[in-house]
Amino acid sequence: MVNIVKESLWTQFGASIDMLKNAVALWPEDFWEADKKFFYTAYHTLVFLDYYLTIPAPKEFSSSLPFTLTDSGEIPEEAIDDIIPNKIYSKQELLDYLQSSREKCYGIISNLTEEKLEERWIEEDGGMDFAFLEILLYNMRHVQHHAAQLNMMLRQKINDAPRWVSRALF
Repeated sequence: MVNIVKESLWTQFGASIDMLKNAVALWPEDFWEADKKFFYTAYHTLVFLDYYLTIPAPKEFSSSLPFTLTDSGEIPEEAIDDIIPNKIYSKQELLDYLQSSREKCYGIISNLTEEKLEERWIEEDGGMDFAFLEILLYNMRHVQHHAAQLNMMLRQKINDAPRWVSRALF
């Protein structure tokens, strides 16, 4: 039973990550600095993809593309939360981060056991408390939610968006 769960979980989670990658790759370089909403949404998605894949739940988390936590008075208009990147990272930097998180996700899923699926992913501050399988599903939904937003931005700006990815391979 665990093998079919692992296979299904990967093909769908990987497809969500691939849809995110395709949206980031399609965003025109000319808009990268000019329209920061796309960047902030992509960055937020990547940081939380990595965060929710950090096992056990991290007491302190750092991203390979650093950020600063800020209070509500200092949040740029384009940002979608209080995690503010230390700079506007290049498209290639985001795509590299995405690839490393994709590989991290694949490694976690391919090494799942029945026991691991039943463990808990608990934030130290008392925030989230999920079964390990549930945090993976939550993370996948989060990625797909924001990939859809990025696709909508692409449609609005360039009247184009990547096609649906039904399943990931590796």
